[in-house]
Amino acid sequence: MEDRELKDLEKSLEQIWEVALRFGLDPFPTRFEMVPATVMYEIGSYALPGRYSHWTFGKAYHKMKTMYDFGLSKIYEVVINTNPSYGFLMETNSPVQNKLVMAHVLGHVDFFKNNIYFSKTNRRMVDTVSTHAGRMAEYEFKHGRKTVEQFLDAVLSIEEHIDPNFFIRRERSEEEKKSRAAQQPREGRYDDLWKMGEKTEPPAAATDERPRGERLPEKDLVYYILRNSPTLEDWQRDVMAMIHEEMEYFVPQMQTKTLNEGWASFWHARIMRELDLPDQEMLEFAELHSGVVSPHKGQLNPYYLGYKILEDIERRWDNPSAEEREKFGRQGGEGRAKIFEVRELENDVSFLRNYLTEELCEELDLYVFELVEDEEWTVTEKRWQRVRDQLVANMTNFGFPYIIVADGDYNHNRELYLKHQFEGAELDAGYARRVLEHVYKLWGRPVHLESIVDDEPVVMRYNGEEHDED
Repeated sequence: MEDRELKDLEKSLEQIWEVALRFGLDPFPTRFEMVPATVMYEIGSYALPGRYSHWTFGKAYHKMKTMYDFGLSKIYEVVINTNPSYGFLMETNSPVQNKLVMAHVLGHVDFFKNNIYFSKTNRRMVDTVSTHAGRMAEYEFKHGRKTVEQFLDAVLSIEEHIDPNFFIRRERSEEEKKSRAAQQPREGRYDDLWKMGEKTEPPAAATDERPRGERLPEKDLVYYILRNSPTLEDWQRDVMAMIHEEMEYFVPQMQTKTLNEGWASFWHARIMRELDLPDQEMLEFAELHSGVVSPHKGQLNPYYLGYKILEDIERRWDNPSAEEREKFGRQGGEGRAKIFEVRELENDVSFLRNYLTEELCEELDLYVFELVEDEEWTVTEKRWQRVRDQLVANMTNFGFPYIIVADGDYNHNRELYLKHQFEGAELDAGYARRVLEHVYKLWGRPVHLESIVDDEPVVMRYNGEEHDED
């Protein structure tokens, strides 16, 4: 890219930043880097720059880069949730594409900073994953690369099975306990006299004082196993702790995909319309924007769905119907304040549950389709409540099976008993058996998994040598 184009882009960034602030966005300071396609796809496949090495990242890189080379797909932007935040622009993007990307990135960064689900994320995660990569390299040198990679295979097979609310229920460190104790008023010699005649409250129910990793049932498989496995070595527990910490960082992004992408698309559209673009660039922007927020055949486009719902919220709160004015007390002209409230408080599940309306379902032509009798895909549901509920169900637990640890000492033999919280969708039996083999490597003792198959309870077992079920 020529110096003249870079200077023009820097000038456009200043304008985009000013427009974003004028609209009320409040992003972290954001640094943009111009990078070649190889770097863009490396960051996209690893999710964070400087992360540890594993063959799955290489596989993702090869697939994405091949799709790009053959003109089948393209990553326009990558943004990192840190403070300051980082946005990456591809060298081969046109000037208008990069202007749109910068506006889109600022929408994401505003969301990262202000959405409640991101409030506990590590804003220095790039430094953290770099430290993790260094420790992982040390373990590879000491124990062998193949040994570490095989262990990572086992951990990554269950990496999504952590508790999204882990930070709420975690046990306090000794330093935190001492700090809280120091804040409590000291008891005096005559406190019992001053309290005479006061009504006494019934004793509170006893709470479980055991450390987080020892309570059952437990949703967080990764944390429970790293704390309680009878066979793991110290370095293996450290590796699991690193994977757990990184997944905590990614969980809010998994919880808010539709809302986050809708928010960024909503604002890139409005910011770009405020720029004084030549007619040719405005036409190119319109074509790009329509490609981002358009329905995809056979699958749901989160950019499109989130964008349309946010537009609908702003319209309904700006121009409420007579019924809405009477029932909800809306005065009109509150659309902008309302979407900022949604940005702050919602995740995808609550966003769809609260704001996907019957009119929107009809406008977007949403429906449920299923494979009937293993023969052909058929539309099975058009009623909007059922469509909404199915969308919400697909997003609950990020679309993964809900598995809990029910017993860590099953048969009084330190065997691990897992239970699938069945909600209508059966497990893929072949996949489940392979995961049980990985869990066995982590636990070191027989592993059991209870589920439902054909409306009948089934327990799958793996003892390190063979599979069994009843």
